[in-house]
Amino acid sequence: AVIGAATAVMAASIAMVQNDIKRVLAYSTVSQLGYMFLACGVGAYAVGVFHLMTHAFFKALLFLGAGSVMHALHGELDMWKMGNLRKYMPVTHKTFLVGTLAIAGVPGLAGFFSKDEILWYTFASANGSPILWVVGTIVAGMTAFYMTRMLLVTFYGDSRMDPHTEEHVHENPRTMTVPLVVLVVRAIVGGYAGLP
Repeated sequence: AVIGAATAVMAASIAMVQNDIKRVLAYSTVSQLGYMFLACGVGAYAVGVFHLMTHAFFKALLFLGAGSVMHALHGELDMWKMGNLRKYMPVTHKTFLVGTLAIAGVPGLAGFFSKDEILWYTFASANGSPILWVVGTIVAGMTAFYMTRMLLVTFYGDSRMDPHTEEHVHENPRTMTVPLVVLVVRAIVGGYAGLP
């Protein structure tokens, strides 16, 4: 549990300062794996696997959304060379927004159910402790911070794209956007599989 908590904190702190859209998601994945090990460390094995499932839905959505952005911007990875992409890529923007809300643990979305269960077990189980609960809660806040930062820098605000790239930015074809929509549905309803 301690190793899982330490991994979650370390990786989340690295994700908070990344500017590469895929690196943010990669370190986020390491952090969420730490969260899963935290659950297993306090004896909540089913909850750890449940978070693995919900995480698969919204993280696949976010990685494919990042790929959609990269494709539209000719391979650009630096968030600070993006901005205002919601204007050009409405489907990618809306699906990425749902994925961000899900991983942040917004109630009703997949990430809320599994993260809430992990926090409950870290606090109330025989192997848990209030200290582990505090660390888990801090990591959840860090996750919400770095994902919101990435969403706002990439899709909102003024455009920071070079003029040549901005001329050619477009929403991707259905072969790329339909999988995003399918994963959005799972990121919304996937958490309900854990209800008794």
